Amino acid sequence: MYEIRVETEFAAAHFLKDYNGKCENLHGHNYTVLAHVRGKTLNEGGMLMDFAKLKTALRYVCSTLDHKNLNDIELFLQNPSAERIAEYIFEALLKELEKSGIDASYTQNEDKPYLYAIDVFETSTSRARYTFDMN
Repeated sequence: MYEIRVETEFAAAHFLKDYNGKCENLHGHNYTVLAHVRGKTLNEGGMLMDFAKLKTALRYVCSTLDHKNLNDIELFLQNPSAERIAEYIFEALLKELEKSGIDASYTQNEDKPYLYAIDVFETSTSRARYTFDMN
């Protein structure tokens, strides 16, 4: 099994509505996001997936969150936790890759590369991960 990973960053503000503590207050993070792609076979160029295409798609998705108050984004339900952000980026990245002709969704019976996980770091020591669901 091969795995590649690309990384980008974005800055955003948020607060957690249903949290009892200082994170109930509006605050910001410089988020680091890692996208992991796995697969069993390499293409004719000896690569799992083109790093440049994966990075471009990830940067675009994260740019839609950059310098925003994440609570203003309806799908986070006023609680834009790192876990929800990771899920959003995972799903949005799959769609963005598909627009560029890359199907990175997981299919059990295929030997193609697939998006395996998104890591969202709020700090260097606090990470949430969202991975595909095999069910």
